[in-house]
Amino acid sequence: MKILSPVRILLSALMLFVSLSAFAADPKLGTDFDKTLQAIPTDTPNKIEVTEIFWYGCIHCYHMDPLLNAWVKKLPADVVFKRIPGLPQQAWAPMAKAFYALEDLKLSDKLHTALFDAVHKEKTLNPTNEPAVIDWISKKGGLDKKKVEDTFNSFSMSNRLNRAAQVFRASGATGVPSFIIDGQFITSSTMAGGNEQALSTLDYIITNIRADKAKAAKK
Repeated sequence: MKILSPVRILLSALMLFVSLSAFAADPKLGTDFDKTLQAIPTDTPNKIEVTEIFWYGCIHCYHMDPLLNAWVKKLPADVVFKRIPGLPQQAWAPMAKAFYALEDLKLSDKLHTALFDAVHKEKTLNPTNEPAVIDWISKKGGLDKKKVEDTFNSFSMSNRLNRAAQVFRASGATGVPSFIIDGQFITSSTMAGGNEQALSTLDYIITNIRADKAKAAKK
């Protein structure tokens, strides 16, 4: 067994301390998170709203999803979570439509994870092929194909896609998964340095927004 010298032991201890200190450091504005390009109105102004921007075709979103689901289950009562499909380009539209169609058809709980799996685990579904996506939802949801097609092509669907594209631009997102916090801040796995770090950054921002709101309420 190799015995380390006292100097090497001290250096190793110092390196460990530095690395742990860096890990424990608070997230930094401009690095781990930033302000959104524009203020984005929230649906629940009496709560702290966290919105994930994602795409079913994104492998990083797929890896984030189970971690995010576990995080959401532990949210306090003053925080509300929602998802919105990313729509920076037209090729992402079929999966944006799929997300809203699952909501309208009351299939989100049943097929959200299954849709991710079909694209990334089973690799049986092309996320940019709209007819194939419609067919998949019809079969997995046990629905008439015409009903799913009508949902994909509805007027309300067009409005929601426009809104999703507007939110993506206003947030300043450069990729997915990204998170908008209370319409004011944005973070992502890339900015924060990983999926776990992104969730820790969300916790940090939520804590600070909560404190700011408490101070404002006292004035």
